[in-house]
Amino acid sequence: MARKRRTKKATRQVGYAVVGLGHFAQDAILPAFEHAKDNSKLVALVSGDPEKARELGERHGVPVFDYDRLEECLALPEVEAVYIAVPNARHAEFAVRAAKAGVHVLCEKPLAITVEQCREMIRACEESDVRLMTAYRLHFEQANLTAVEAVREGKIGDPRMFTSTFTFQINAPNIRLERDKGGGVLWDIGVYCVNAARYLFRAEPVEVFAFCDKGKDARFTEVEEAASVVMRFPEGKLAAFNVSFGSEAVATYQVVGTEGTLKLDNAYEYKGDIRWELMSEGKTRKGKVPPRDQIAPELLAFSDCVIEGQEPEPNGWEGLADVRIISALYESARTGQPVRLEPFEKPRRPTKEQEEHRPAGDTPELINVEAPSQ
Repeated sequence: MARKRRTKKATRQVGYAVVGLGHFAQDAILPAFEHAKDNSKLVALVSGDPEKARELGERHGVPVFDYDRLEECLALPEVEAVYIAVPNARHAEFAVRAAKAGVHVLCEKPLAITVEQCREMIRACEESDVRLMTAYRLHFEQANLTAVEAVREGKIGDPRMFTSTFTFQINAPNIRLERDKGGGVLWDIGVYCVNAARYLFRAEPVEVFAFCDKGKDARFTEVEEAASVVMRFPEGKLAAFNVSFGSEAVATYQVVGTEGTLKLDNAYEYKGDIRWELMSEGKTRKGKVPPRDQIAPELLAFSDCVIEGQEPEPNGWEGLADVRIISALYESARTGQPVRLEPFEKPRRPTKEQEEHRPAGDTPELINVEAPSQ
């Protein structure tokens, strides 16, 4: 049975404007407000597509704005927070605009596409005394948090090796294939593997190396098709992962320790069962976690932080931690050399207490969007 992180009834609902109405926003973010209504409510939509804005505004009964009218939206008294779900290259722009308007910021990953942009976002939020959270939904998801707890408690001994594969066949055209929008397989799905290695090892890598390849597929004229990565952590721990936009769908990781192994299948997806296998003390146990709403727990947690004036986990520094690693991986792929990373202190990690269970929702009718994978 999942432990509930929220033990008291919220005193009010935080009003959100969702900025960006792509596939993930329509399929996952907007429906999640029904399961997060204890302390969160949708009050506005912002989109560059008039048809999306009009139809979704009517469906949800909220006002709509285009990107040029963002400040008008932010000025609404009911808008206390934004959920930013625009292309990666515009995360920093919209986050800073929101922060300067005194509005709290929940931003999709990667937090930005440069370390400098991340720092700008963190600084803007600090100066305006608003909260900033990176939308790592797996920091609230049962299977991944159970894996974190099992490793932390020594169920597999000392964790030594992390390996992962995250791949799918991407549909084109797609913003993930456009360099100027912050596309690329490392930014889009490599970030999950980097983040998982960090929260399972509870440490930061000290050196990284990457190969990237485009192949001959016409989809990949601007960004890499695939990447293969190795990350060296302190105390002899190693992490390796492969990601691809041009392969059969796989989303799995394994942690090998001195006394056992832990595997998760469908580990990073927000739909479908997540299956796990733990081999420890010569015994193997298996199970699965059924589909759940992974976005509502983010909203609930962030709204609690807004109401109570607390620092969220995962915060802006958690997002920056991954961005600095992915930036180093791209540098390594470009130069063909390993890249050393400066020491980085990260005192907070996800814990089992953050888990929150909300039921899976139905897939809504989608407007002017297609799923990214085939």
